[in-house]
Amino acid sequence: MANYIEENERIKHDYATYLRHAKGQDEKSIDKVMAAIRQFEDSTKTKAFKKFHRQQAADFKAYLARQKNAKTGKPLAFSTVDATLRLVKGFFHWLVSRPGFKRVLTYPDVEYFNNTLKAGRVAHTQREIPYPSMQQAAHAFQAMPFETEFDKRDKALFAFFMLTGARDGAVASLKLKHVNVDLGHVFQDAREVNTKGAKTIMCQFFPVDPAYRACFTEWVRFLRDDKLFGPDDALFPKAKTGYVPGQGLCNLGLAREGYANASPLNAIIRGAFANVQLPQFTPHAFRKTLTKYGDEISTTMEQRKAWSMNLGHESLAVTVNSYLPVTVERQMELIRGMADRD
Repeated sequence: MANYIEENERIKHDYATYLRHAKGQDEKSIDKVMAAIRQFEDSTKTKAFKKFHRQQAADFKAYLARQKNAKTGKPLAFSTVDATLRLVKGFFHWLVSRPGFKRVLTYPDVEYFNNTLKAGRVAHTQREIPYPSMQQAAHAFQAMPFETEFDKRDKALFAFFMLTGARDGAVASLKLKHVNVDLGHVFQDAREVNTKGAKTIMCQFFPVDPAYRACFTEWVRFLRDDKLFGPDDALFPKAKTGYVPGQGLCNLGLAREGYANASPLNAIIRGAFANVQLPQFTPHAFRKTLTKYGDEISTTMEQRKAWSMNLGHESLAVTVNSYLPVTVERQMELIRGMADRD
C-alpha cells in the first residue's frame, strides 16, 4: 500500500483546521492528534478512511499492544495506549458527520475504539511520584558550587524552583522583567511566558529556607550589575558558543537568550541530585515537595487555598488530588486516629 493517500491527507488537514479554529487547540496538541491518526493508518497499511470497518478499530488495539517505546524498548504504557485510542476515536467521531461517510461509518462503529474497562482503569490510576524531601533538596542545593557564571546560574535555577514551584517550561521562557526580587514576586505573563494552558500566574516566593532567596537575589544582581542584562534578557540564559582557534567550539559565556525548551533545565536539576548520590529528581518533583511542605505549615483553609493558587492551580481540589493523594491505608489510619482523640 502507499505511504499516504491524498484524500486521507485532505481529511486530516480539515480535521486539524477544525481543532485549531473550532476547538482552540494549540499546535502541540494537534501534532499529537495527527501522530495518533498516523498510527491508525499504519495499522491498516494506509487504507482510505472511507473503507473503514469496525474490525479496523479492534485490530488497532492489537497493533498498539505490539508496539514498543522507542526509548525503553518496553511495551507502550497503558496511559499512552488509552490516550492514543481516545484521540483516534475523536477523529472518527468527527468523521461520522462528514459528507460521504454517513453510509460507511456510524456512531456505534466509533465506540469500537473504546479501551477495555480494565486497561482504562489502569491507565487512569494515580501513581506515587517520587519527590525530594525538604532536607534532601537543601542537601543537594548546598553542595552546588557558586564560582563560575554557569555555577551561579545553575544554583540560582535550583533556588528558583524551590522558591516558586514553577513549571520548567515557564521557567525556561522567563525574562528578568518578570521577577521582582525585592517583593518576591514572579509574574508569569501568558503573553510572553510558556505557562501550562496559557494561564497567567502571579506567584509570591514560598516561605522556604532563606538561603534560596539569597542565592537567587545574588544571581539577579549579577545579571543586572555585572553582565548588564536588561529587562528583556533571559532570567536563565543559555551558553554563548563560538569557535576558538586551537580549541574548537567553546562556551564563550552567557548569552542573552534563554533555552528553546526545558530539557537543559531538567538536566541541571537532575545532575545536582546525582552529585550527592540522591535519585535524579526533576524540577516538576519540587511541586510535590512544596505542596507537602505547605500542607504541614498551613493552619487555615485560606492559607491552603493561597498556596494552591501560588502553584498556578485554580482549584484547591487540583492541588490535593494531584499532589496530596491519600492511600486507603492512610485513610484508615487517619480515621482511627480521629476516633482515638475522642
